[in-house]
Amino acid sequence: MNIEKFIQRAETLHTRLADLYQTASVLPWIPPDMLPQAFKELYSTSRMVQLAAEELYQQNEELIQTRNLLETERQHYQELFEFAPDAYLVTNTDSVIQEANQPTAQLFKISKQLLLGKSLINFVPTEERQRFRNELIQLSQLPPSHRVRELVIRLQQKNSDCFDAALTMAVVRNQQGRVIAIRWQIRDVTERHHQIESAIVKNDNDLSQNRSIHKYSKGETIPLNPLVIWYVRQGLVKLSTFCETGEEVLIGLATTGMVFGSSMTSLQIYQATALADVELVSIYLAEIAVSPMLSCAILPKINQRLQQTEYFLVIAGKRRVQERLHHLFQFLKQEVGEPVTEGIRLSVRLTHEDIASACCTTRVTITRLISKLQQQRLISFDAKKHIILKGFGE
Repeated sequence: MNIEKFIQRAETLHTRLADLYQTASVLPWIPPDMLPQAFKELYSTSRMVQLAAEELYQQNEELIQTRNLLETERQHYQELFEFAPDAYLVTNTDSVIQEANQPTAQLFKISKQLLLGKSLINFVPTEERQRFRNELIQLSQLPPSHRVRELVIRLQQKNSDCFDAALTMAVVRNQQGRVIAIRWQIRDVTERHHQIESAIVKNDNDLSQNRSIHKYSKGETIPLNPLVIWYVRQGLVKLSTFCETGEEVLIGLATTGMVFGSSMTSLQIYQATALADVELVSIYLAEIAVSPMLSCAILPKINQRLQQTEYFLVIAGKRRVQERLHHLFQFLKQEVGEPVTEGIRLSVRLTHEDIASACCTTRVTITRLISKLQQQRLISFDAKKHIILKGFGE
């Protein structure tokens, strides 16, 4: 029986008792044999009320027990939430913080009371906020079968100190499948990154240890072995291919600390030439496959080559040769530039043919453009014919 039925029966009882009372008191000429029947009916009705009350009491007791059980479980999970070793918080879909545990307050160096109601984006450095917003949009668009997304991003404490954070984000949906909240786990991984960086630096030093150093003079062609990756210990290597007309195309420059090899390309024709005296160390791919630490050291260097390749694609995609040359000089300024009194000196001497191949044009065109840049005092040459850049800011 629910509470509505109990109220209904109580009202019926009240009405019938009132009728009986009026009958007994206002109409005294009613035969006396009717009174026992009235009392019997009153007793029966009272019994119904009593049973209903007992049933309601039993239901109330069960509800109290259930509530106590739920409260105990809620307290248990609240303690797990509060005393978890990592920072946990709950936000709405706009990243406004609704709940946060004590480790979250400690991580951001702010009290829990001040955390609540603030947007999590307030703790994201300005330069990372657009990426953070994009992640939120992608999170809200996850299909129902996918609830969790991970992100590594820089976060900022109240005192403006920053740290590297690994975020695990889980969406909460209502019965209609709409995202209504986001649960966050935040871990400070700054120390881990420092350990990895230290290991990479150590491995960089180890790359040359217990390995033969191969030296090649300027202009020499470096042999390529598909089972080997070359690590540039010192110097500069030109990476190129040849088109159908026989013209050389510059596709990369491997500077000190970078890697290259025929296993890193799908080009059938791939050539490496020393642009300056170089020292190389050979590393077998089989070594990398079985050594996590060696893989950890090599991966960022492969990433460098990938980024450089994309930059050369951008240069090749410029419609005007002047634009290609301008972007090439910007790239060389960053990769092999060194400050001198007159500007930025390219530490390696590039021929007009080298520059033309990088810009997908002819040597004659490059010679004409360089002469024009000299007249405009944007570039000059030192005594050893190295280019000095004067007006090629980003």
